[in-house]
Amino acid sequence: MRILPVFAAALMIGTGAPTAGIAQAQDATPGREIMAAVGAPTRLPENMARDQYRHPAETLAFFGVKPTDTVVEIWPGGGWYTEILAPYLAGKGTLYIAAASEKGQAAVKAKQAASPELYRTVKYAIFPEGAGPKVPAGTADAVLTFRNVHNWRFGESDKTQAAFDQMFAMLKPGGTLGVEEHRLPEGQAGVEEGKSGYMKQSTVVAYATRAGFKLVAESGVNANPKDTHDYPKGVWTLPPTYQEGDTDRARYAAIGESDRMTLKFVKPK
Repeated sequence: MRILPVFAAALMIGTGAPTAGIAQAQDATPGREIMAAVGAPTRLPENMARDQYRHPAETLAFFGVKPTDTVVEIWPGGGWYTEILAPYLAGKGTLYIAAASEKGQAAVKAKQAASPELYRTVKYAIFPEGAGPKVPAGTADAVLTFRNVHNWRFGESDKTQAAFDQMFAMLKPGGTLGVEEHRLPEGQAGVEEGKSGYMKQSTVVAYATRAGFKLVAESGVNANPKDTHDYPKGVWTLPPTYQEGDTDRARYAAIGESDRMTLKFVKPK
């Protein structure tokens, strides 16, 4: 799949003009190693079925993740991306699983127990707060966070800036922060950021910029123009969650997963 230029992505999904001063995203062709990891036989079939919405090979190629990198995956949840990153980095790289607690690491540890060779370079850390090991400062080549920013925003307390500050600290100078997040159009009213699961791109960029990051590229690879962003139970109305149950399920299935921003930041050297 071709990574869309930033201006074409903005026009296609109607979110307004592209971010000022950001160059067009370059075409990114996933390498052999990424394609092998995406096709790993250890991936769950139900996870592979969602590749049509999440475009993992193209997304990782856009972020520029290399198989020799030290990569931090933030809040992996059930380990959807971990199933790809672990075998991709198993040869010469390192993968840190940074979860909110040891409970948040459980799904990945179960996968590691089932496939120890593919998960042999996986390490664990606590993020952003709490007791436990941390990712050492200045050691990561890439930090990746998939659909997590809204969780930091609408929890018991707003941990968003602290999260971006810590991700900045983890990275080596010149390292990459890759952010994929449910996108709320800049001019859309009546939808609450964070609580709806959606975030405005300008808000995400502001948090990252305050932490010290520079936005260097945007991609439309995970855009979904069918998403209207205004659902009874927020983004979780759409697949794969379907929080409305059978109500209008066919309609939401036809929309697919959410419209998402895909942003590449760097930590200046």
